[in-house]
Amino acid sequence: MDKVYKNPLPAVDIIIELEGRGIVLIERKNPPFGWAIPGGFVDAGETLEEAAVREAIEETSLKVRLKCQLHAYSDPGRDPRHHTISVVFVAMAQGEPEAGDDAGNAAIFTEESLPANIAFDHALILRDYFRWKRQGWTVFDR
Repeated sequence: MDKVYKNPLPAVDIIIELEGRGIVLIERKNPPFGWAIPGGFVDAGETLEEAAVREAIEETSLKVRLKCQLHAYSDPGRDPRHHTISVVFVAMAQGEPEAGDDAGNAAIFTEESLPANIAFDHALILRDYFRWKRQGWTVFDR
């Protein structure tokens, strides 16, 4: 009998910076509910970078310019639906976000104004991002 592999699903999340205004989060209209960093699954034949740009447009209507990769997040419990590994990008954009795809709403937040109901492990990712913005890191030391 052939062995069945259950591999994690590759995903991307994109922290979209709007110069001097904050970052864009989307309010999910599908479970798990809450506010989230825009992102989604990588399609077959697509690079991580292509997936990040595509997901940003689909969920926020913003054309982004990727700045860097922040980190990869792989905790098996990070997504209650299944095991995912997400590579998080930091990107910049201009304009006003408009919700699309599975986003019910899109809004701009600062570190001080983040909503309480954040989905997945995105509160952790956002803590890492804001710490990185303040002080940088040379070693991932959580």
